[in-house]
Amino acid sequence: MSVARAKMLLVEDDAALAELLIWHFKREDFEVAHTVDGEEALLLAQENAPDIVLLDWMVESLSGIEVCRRLRRMNGTANVPIIMLTARGEEEDRVRGLETGADDYVTKPFSPRELVARVGAVLRRVRPALAGETLSFADVEMDTVGHKVRRGGQVVPLGPTEFRLLKHFLEHPGWVFSRERLLDSVWGQDSDIELRTVDVHIRRLRKAINADGKYQDIIRTVRSAGYALDTDGVA
Repeated sequence: MSVARAKMLLVEDDAALAELLIWHFKREDFEVAHTVDGEEALLLAQENAPDIVLLDWMVESLSGIEVCRRLRRMNGTANVPIIMLTARGEEEDRVRGLETGADDYVTKPFSPRELVARVGAVLRRVRPALAGETLSFADVEMDTVGHKVRRGGQVVPLGPTEFRLLKHFLEHPGWVFSRERLLDSVWGQDSDIELRTVDVHIRRLRKAINADGKYQDIIRTVRSAGYALDTDGVA
């Protein structure tokens, strides 16, 4: 997943854990501001409202619960998603955190990869524009939120079916898909579309993304097997 430069405020006083989380989230293209202090966290949030807050329960000067409560009262952060990080795993504590305004609650120890996934899930739920994937292969880029495709920097006009077909290929580069598999994945299992319809849309997709021969064909036909997205495409 590539998040569109989402701004994160990390409030965590465990230096080793903070360093680990900053590394993981910067790798996912987050812009991360970090503090160990609750009061400073409120100032940072006022100066530059984050898109999501990771908030440890036990931090300096103010508790995470109090920081959460105040963030919910501030105009600029009232709707910013907050995930609480804590070693307190009792149900009463989890309920208290959620009732204070947290959107999710993660108990230590936890997997950083799982936390990245949880953050992505929260952003998709509350701010879908920030969680949209940008898919790419070779010189083709797809903005799944803006519903735009570019090749070599130029916009490629695609119909809705060709867009879904290309999205499926971009999600699985190099995989060979039979016509039956493409029907199930792109049109749906309940579809009564004929198999040859897949060939028609593949031709339309090829024509659009190859700009009538301007670019290399990246849709490979695999005899008796189906189609794949790779740089050895054969018309």
